[in-house]
Amino acid sequence: MSNDLSNPLEAIPATGKILGLDLGTKTIGVAVSDAMRYSATPLETIKRTKFTQDAERLEQLIASNHVVAIILGLPLNMDGSEGPRVQSTRAFARNLAQRVALPIAFWDERLSTSAVTRMMIEADLRRDRRAEVVDKLAASYILQGALDRLRRG
Repeated sequence: MSNDLSNPLEAIPATGKILGLDLGTKTIGVAVSDAMRYSATPLETIKRTKFTQDAERLEQLIASNHVVAIILGLPLNMDGSEGPRVQSTRAFARNLAQRVALPIAFWDERLSTSAVTRMMIEADLRRDRRAEVVDKLAASYILQGALDRLRRG
């Protein structure tokens, strides 16, 4: 398997679980697909420390969930341009690719956090509870978008 970071979803194997990541400055939201790739499930929120510790936790999650690929949310600006957060995300992907022999693809995450926050508000979730779960739910939202696209071909 290659670590081609040019972003082709085609690089993702046809079967197996996929890990979805919502990379924030303080946390990493993590979600995982089922083996049939119908649904994305929020898994956990990693409190970011140093890259090495963050990557070690991701490696543990990859191994324990038998993951075959990673979808990383790409925080494009609303006009589709790339800003500093995109550069940071691409750097994280390059560093992670040196540690894990899995395809890593990017998925446009514009509005994912706001969409998830809106859903939680509609579900009447308390603000403190929303803060606890928003990152892993955003990762799930990002991964679900990619799963839907993969199924459509």
